[in-house]
Amino acid sequence: MTNRVQALLGVEFPVVQAPMTYIARAELAAAVSEGGGLGMIETLTPEGRADLLRVRELTERPVAANLMIQGWKRDPSIVGVLAEAGVRHVFTSAGDPALFTERLHDAGMTVVHVVGSLRGALKAAAAGVDGLVVEGVEGGGFKSALGASTMVLLPLIAQHLDLPLICAGGICDARSGAAAVVLGAEGVQMGTRMLASVEAAVHTNFKDAIVAADDAGTVLLEVPGNPTMRVLRVGMAARIRENASDARLLGRIEELYFAGDLEASVANTGQVSARITDLRPVADIVRETWCDIESVLDGARTRLS
Repeated sequence: MTNRVQALLGVEFPVVQAPMTYIARAELAAAVSEGGGLGMIETLTPEGRADLLRVRELTERPVAANLMIQGWKRDPSIVGVLAEAGVRHVFTSAGDPALFTERLHDAGMTVVHVVGSLRGALKAAAAGVDGLVVEGVEGGGFKSALGASTMVLLPLIAQHLDLPLICAGGICDARSGAAAVVLGAEGVQMGTRMLASVEAAVHTNFKDAIVAADDAGTVLLEVPGNPTMRVLRVGMAARIRENASDARLLGRIEELYFAGDLEASVANTGQVSARITDLRPVADIVRETWCDIESVLDGARTRLS
């Protein structure tokens, strides 16, 4: 059977790669899509926008684009860029979905909006989005310090809205995927697990730090002049936690991602890093995360009896 997320996105498995700026490029997105999930391309950088076209040299399967609304709210020409590239699915985030949803629909695209609160979900639904990514505060990257965890947020939104829901924050395998389904999701999105993959283009130092992290391995950083972020508690982040300053934390992020300098910036990473113990091909991650959910649920039934 095909659930609503699978039907909406036209994928074999409703497993979505997170839209990581600088990292969500053609090779990783194509590998995820070829594995049966939905790869995603970021659009904030010129390289990312170029990859909207280049990814078609690598896969014919659906690939989504991320539209970070705060970065494009004064320049709606991005809709034309997406249409020219043949993008059919757009994941919007970080802003008011009403600014772009109608434009994207008029261009023939489905729109899925990322939310971190019930209020945000209700606002997105009122804007007419086709689905939601519900992201708990344990996920990596930009967060609200007041955000709820996936365990609270996902069933809360499922209780109030009848939309296709994709769970993000804390997902890395079939066990966490099964929990997401029980809480109300019909698909999952993964960022940190995709970073710790064979195909991710980030430096080995970053991947190794994810694998080495324990359950206290990330921190929610609130530093003046910077967005609130969940990051690995290594390098610069470990020092800043002890002695907060108004430093620009993301100014040299590419040196961390691609040169492996953990002192150059902070590494956006979710708490689920504590459960990641190896580097896997993304096709295996996608398939096992979704296909093994039934066996996880069977095990749960056994424990109930």
